[in-house]
This record gives sequence, structure tokens and C-alpha cells, in this order.
Amino acid sequence: MTEGYTARHTLRYACQTYSWQLSIDRYAGRIEHMVRVAAAAGFQGLEPELVMLGDSWTAPGLAEVLRRHGIALAALVLAQPWRTATETDAERAAADVAVSTAAALGAKLVLVPLPGPDRSDLFERQRATIACMDAVARRAADAGVSSTFHPNSPPGSLFRTAGDYAVMAELLPERIGYTPDVGHIAKGGMDPLDVVRHWGARVDHVHVKDLAADGTWAPTGAGVVDIAGVLDQLRSTGYAGWVTFEDESPQAESDPDGAVVRNAAWIRDWEER
Repeated sequence: MTEGYTARHTLRYACQTYSWQLSIDRYAGRIEHMVRVAAAAGFQGLEPELVMLGDSWTAPGLAEVLRRHGIALAALVLAQPWRTATETDAERAAADVAVSTAAALGAKLVLVPLPGPDRSDLFERQRATIACMDAVARRAADAGVSSTFHPNSPPGSLFRTAGDYAVMAELLPERIGYTPDVGHIAKGGMDPLDVVRHWGARVDHVHVKDLAADGTWAPTGAGVVDIAGVLDQLRSTGYAGWVTFEDESPQAESDPDGAVVRNAAWIRDWEER
């Protein structure tokens, strides 16, 4: 996808599995299909959420599928409620699977708090979520895995506004990086480019999706997010992490394979400017 661009800093692009996750009952566990589509589109990496791997997968089996199609596990997403000051037994068990898999395949661990029903007791819940993520990040670091925090923007999200991001800046431990999701940032009323610039070297992973002017998710390039500006900023700073593309639009839900192909085509068009 970046062939011919060796004279300047190039970015690494991964495919997020969320377009398939919109139809999770149909696609969960279909690792071979998702890897094949992503690789054929031209992506260099795959980033699945743990739940998309299904019930019968193994780390060696996942590694073999990725090897066969010539792409890497860019990151593994761990999405949990984390609503108490310490992890529940179920949360810890899921985290331990994610950590061991990321360690085996040399991937980053992306930590995503699941939105709650509301934003009551906000600061206490923000502190509890960060504490749980820090516990995961400590164990991950012991296993040689780096962790990064991915905030989101549904109404019940704990980190979705500029005020929330100020709290995040105070509470987030140094051992946890920051994954800006440009779509979620825009939906939270912030400028993605400003946020990426502000967080600077703390940015160690990036998510890209687009947002329409009416606040609904749009196919990549069809919305109002300045994706090109963010990528230009990353390239200008020598950013060395992955840039993961996803699409949560209605079009992606009805045709996730097509959404992946469109994302890759958008990247090629941007690279060839």
C-alpha cells in the first residue's frame, strides 16, 4: 500500500474488525475471512477485538492465519466495563487471555472501557476505570506488552468531552499510551487534529473513522473529519505506531467487506496525492 514512498516517512495501516462486529452474530470467529479480506485490500495489519475471535481460537492458530496471509497482528482490543475500583474475576480472566495473546504475537493491547448507562458519579467512575486499566497495563508490561487507552463517545462514555480529556491527562499513568480515535473525538465536540497535536508523543496508536455533519457515522472520506490533516501531522512527526482504519456507517454494517476495501482505497488515494 505504501510501495514507492520510501523517500518520506510512511505510516503503517491496519484494519479494525469493527465493521464486521456490527454484525457480530454473523462474523464472530470467522478469523480466516477477516484476515483474507484485510490482506487482499492491502492492509499490513489486523486489529480485532477479543470478542471477534470467537470461542475456539488459539494464539498459535491466529498467528498461522496471519502468517499465511502476510499481515501482522497490529493490536488486540480488550473492551470491558471496569465499573468498580478493582477488576472483576471475569474482567481479569479476559484481560489475562488478551495479554498472553498479545505477548505471543508481539502486539499492542488497546484498552477500551465499555460505555455505561449514564455519566452519574463521573469522577469516581473515571478513577475506577483508570485503576482497572492500570492493573491490566502492569501485568501486560510484565509480559512485555505495551498498553494504550482508547476513549469513545457514546452518551454513557466516561471520557468523551474536552473536560473528560483534561481529567484523563491527570489520571492516566505513564505506562499507558493514548489512542486517539478521530471519529470519537469529533463526536465529543473536539477537533481531532488539535487533540493529536496536544498529546504529542503520548500518542502510540491511532484509530480513524469518519463522522457526518449530523453526528452519524460516515464512510471514510464522506464525513467532516480532517483525516488527511491528522495523517499529515503524524507523518510530519515521524510517528512510528499503527494507524487503524474502521467504518461504523450503515453502509459498513450492510457490507463490511466492501467497507474494508473502501478504506484501503482511500489510503491509496491519500498516499498518491
